[in-house]
Amino acid sequence: MILIVGLGNIGTEYSNTRHNVGFMTVDKFQTEYDFPEFKQKNNYLFSKKKFDNTDVILAKPTTYMNLSGEAVLSLSSMYKVKPDDIIVIHDDLDLETGRIKIKQGGSNGGHNGLKSIDKIIGTNYHRIRIGIDHPRHFTPIIDVASYVLGKFSTEQKDVISKSINLLSDNFPLIVQKNFNKILNSI
Repeated sequence: MILIVGLGNIGTEYSNTRHNVGFMTVDKFQTEYDFPEFKQKNNYLFSKKKFDNTDVILAKPTTYMNLSGEAVLSLSSMYKVKPDDIIVIHDDLDLETGRIKIKQGGSNGGHNGLKSIDKIIGTNYHRIRIGIDHPRHFTPIIDVASYVLGKFSTEQKDVISKSINLLSDNFPLIVQKNFNKILNSI
């Protein structure tokens, strides 16, 4: 079983914000690959189906970003998913807008959602990082909290949409955890 968790904040005021790029990505997977509608359970929304002979769960924590680890623990306990079979998709301030990097383990880079997950289940899960750029690159400089909770500019939205589409095109490889092939193709 593979658990793919998109990080974000629940609520319409947060839709299409930089911090919700994980939610946006799993929403794309859900529609593109005909997963059932998301259902609420405990502290997460989930959609589950068999894909290429693998049980796959798409999930969105409803705990808000800073408590994402609680939802990941609920899901991984409920479905007995090991950290190595968990893939977390999230925004990354240290990457230029739309740039994708994939890694397993390592630092949380100050990301509060990852800090929460690391504290509760450890660091041995896979991360798909989608760049949103850092506000220090803009004039005037914007504080980080306002920036990540802010909406994408039109230009950024176009770049992010292309990145999400690239990940969606590579969804079968994500399920297989064939990350080297994904990075080579993008």
